[in-house]
Amino acid sequence: MLLDLRTIYLAGAITALILGLVQLAAYATGRFERWPLWWGLSNLLMGIGFIGVGLRGVVPDIVSIPLANTVSWIGYLLVLFGVRSFAGQPARLPLYILAIAAAAIPLFLWNEPEGFVRRVVLVSILVMACDVLLVREGLLLWRRDRLVSGAILAALFAPTVILFALRAWLAVTGELGVELFPADNADPWFAATGTAFVLLRSGALLLLAAERSRNRLVTIAQHDPLTGAMNRSGLERAMARIAADAGKRPGRLTLLLIDIDHFKSLNDTHGHAAGDHILQLFAGAARSELRASDILARHGGDEFVALLPHMPTKDAVRVANRIRSAFARALADWDGDPLRQPTLSIGVAEGDAASDELETLLQHADEALYRSKRLGRDRVQVQIHALAR
Repeated sequence: MLLDLRTIYLAGAITALILGLVQLAAYATGRFERWPLWWGLSNLLMGIGFIGVGLRGVVPDIVSIPLANTVSWIGYLLVLFGVRSFAGQPARLPLYILAIAAAAIPLFLWNEPEGFVRRVVLVSILVMACDVLLVREGLLLWRRDRLVSGAILAALFAPTVILFALRAWLAVTGELGVELFPADNADPWFAATGTAFVLLRSGALLLLAAERSRNRLVTIAQHDPLTGAMNRSGLERAMARIAADAGKRPGRLTLLLIDIDHFKSLNDTHGHAAGDHILQLFAGAARSELRASDILARHGGDEFVALLPHMPTKDAVRVANRIRSAFARALADWDGDPLRQPTLSIGVAEGDAASDELETLLQHADEALYRSKRLGRDRVQVQIHALAR
């Protein structure tokens, strides 16, 4: 036996209320930002609105028509507000207030039974516009933040754009009837499908949060907290990605092994706080000269590695010297011992991105770095193999 339309509304309302309470409980733990608050409130308001609509004919029309639909619409807008909050987008409260007024004023003016078709068209158009914006936000999260769940979110909101467009068309052509709960209990599948999508999307919102939390944990696990450069684990994973890409696009890979000269004596003389500051200055200077596709990693206490895909040795030497110059400029305001100013010794090694292992490149670069130290530091030296080419 098929459920009637009123039962579908009330069942959807109960489910939305439960989801809202779960999301508010998550927010109450204090482990999240404000977005679970907005999502939880959105589900609560939609649940309350669904109850009001489901009681059409039982409670006064002023409650079940304009008030219930306005509350549902505010809940729907809070979904968009929550997703934009999650993405770090500006609030733009005046636009939300305008959107609420655009629904509330006509709904209260068209409160009579004869206004059913106009109400359906109005709400359908507003929800369609909101869903289009949510699809856009989901795709942006997918492309910009690399959240696969953003694409899932967009895929779940896109069908309701079509559903509500169809609902508006059926209302205009008269095929939807002139009342929400007709005596013959018209086909409830439209409402059931729409309600199911509304509830499924709450799961997609939670997927967004879970995926971003996982990505942040991975980032923390693969990066040095002091300098923001990758750690050894991150370096190995980056090397594996470069090798995998080289299988599709063969090319050379140059590695810079960079050592901060006199770092130990600097630490002993000025303390670890000064040493940490020098490491941060170096990381910032190196990033300013590296491409977006290059990798910077902290290999040891004062030793760093830079991976430069698809860059020949002669160009890598220029980059290495630019890093030395950028580091010297960054130290211009440092009040340390001018006779013991930190400098950089850099070893350069070139190999095949697909076949040469990280340890091999590091060994060759270390030989070049040792030669740089032996020749007086503060210079760039290239592996013998590369010079022989």
